[in-house]
Amino acid sequence: MKKNWSLLGLLMFMMIFASACSSGKSSSESKGDGGKEESKDPLKIGVLASKTGALESYGKQTLRGFELGLEYATDGKMEIDGRRIEFIVEDTETKPEVAVQKATKLLEEDKVDFLVGSSSSADTLAVLPLAEEYQKIMIVEPAAADSITGSEFNKYMFHSARNSSQDAVAGAAAIAKKGVKIATLAPDYSFGRDGVAAFKEAAKKLGAEIVKEEYADPAATDFTSNIQKIIDAKPDYLFVVWAGANSPWKQIADMKVQEKGIKISTGAPDIAALSTMEPLVGMEGFTVYYHDLPKNKINDWLVTEHKKRFNGEVPDLFTPGGMSAAISIVEALKKTNGDTDVDKLIKTMEGMSFDTPKGKMTYRPEDHQALQAMYAIKLEKKDGVSYPVPTLIRELTPEETAPPIRNK
Repeated sequence: MKKNWSLLGLLMFMMIFASACSSGKSSSESKGDGGKEESKDPLKIGVLASKTGALESYGKQTLRGFELGLEYATDGKMEIDGRRIEFIVEDTETKPEVAVQKATKLLEEDKVDFLVGSSSSADTLAVLPLAEEYQKIMIVEPAAADSITGSEFNKYMFHSARNSSQDAVAGAAAIAKKGVKIATLAPDYSFGRDGVAAFKEAAKKLGAEIVKEEYADPAATDFTSNIQKIIDAKPDYLFVVWAGANSPWKQIADMKVQEKGIKISTGAPDIAALSTMEPLVGMEGFTVYYHDLPKNKINDWLVTEHKKRFNGEVPDLFTPGGMSAAISIVEALKKTNGDTDVDKLIKTMEGMSFDTPKGKMTYRPEDHQALQAMYAIKLEKKDGVSYPVPTLIRELTPEETAPPIRNK
């Protein structure tokens, strides 16, 4: 009996001793050479997007592109320098106050290393001060207001999306010249007002006259009053700046604006909005992206993978933007060997070029705006496609569409 108790005591002692010796080990060990490898904290990215609200479709496109971009840039490994990439998505509901709440949660509770977003310029402008307060890099995509890289600029913000001035340069090049009279229609918030201001600047330089500016409620469904005021002003062109599902195209057609001698010009929107633009076939304008315009291997990969994963759907207007934002984060972290020190990242990203579905982009050091290609297009009917298709007139280079620096 004593022998049994002695043996039991010896076994218990050995178990306690073994436990004590192993308590200091990492959960990850290298067994090949007997060495030990400390486990590394994951890289955390917080993504703000309109999963609901007026810009829900933009949020969906951006999120699809962002995830595909992480996969492409990491060769499917979803890690950098041994650090696993995690991304946490929060719905801003297309409301600035909600965007601030969700961004605060990502920064304080989730301890993200980067912020990305958002679909709305108003949401983005509300969140930008938090990036500065918490000293975290924020990649802005797809919000386009000029004030993001202008009056509200801070050094923690990098704008992978194009801005309103880039749209304006492309739009003005399509229609503005000496003696031409132009009216504008835009939503009454930062995106629309910045877009019109930038277009006016570019159009006036080319000799055009802006005879009427109309701003509509961003949530409007009735544009009758706005369109009638434009008709009364008798412009040669109506240039429309718009974002969201509640577009004015049907009422522009119903009120026979073109039949009154007023030509329409705009940026070609996403596929859902293109479906409402049948009356505008033949219109010349510009676009940020259409899936068969860029000719490069990254866009080929995006189109192929998107079709595979999303029931044959092609990437839409803001899908490549989400992908570009993700690629820029991965490329920056590769250069810092996974180091998320914010000063090192800023120094790395200023002037950094990276390949995207739209070709090479470069973060301009002065204001962190990504210089990028745009596309001069004409809307045409195409067999087998149910909406007017943007067909290429010519690619506008990053140098051609470089916007003014507005943060001085």
